[in-house]
Amino acid sequence: MKKQRISAPTVGEPSPGMWSNCLRVGDQVYVSGLTARAPDGQTILGDDEYAQAQVIFGKMRDLLVAAGGAMDDVVKMTIFVTDIANNSLVWKARKEFFTGDFPACSLVEVSALAKPEIRVEIECLAHIGCSSA
Repeated sequence: MKKQRISAPTVGEPSPGMWSNCLRVGDQVYVSGLTARAPDGQTILGDDEYAQAQVIFGKMRDLLVAAGGAMDDVVKMTIFVTDIANNSLVWKARKEFFTGDFPACSLVEVSALAKPEIRVEIECLAHIGCSSA
């Protein structure tokens, strides 16, 4: 079984030698922590947790589709936020992208993310073909 790097036009690729945004090994897909950075890697899209989570879930969906899957193939997510008091904004966005049994999930407050204006970062694991969709 080989490791395959997955990319999507909506998700900027990191510089070589840094990390991979998405890898597929067999039916397993590993998505690194995504933020609301625009494809240029500099601009942050969305000024609150809801808007940033919408951008992130959209990027996650695009990577999963490029890997041959769907959002409902996600089995585990870890969500990092800089203000746990605004977690309901992330949950609101999540409901717009998932149906059926939602993935197992952890939500963790952190003191900071890569840039001060980044409020949310989300990583996930998916098993392609496991959803009922």
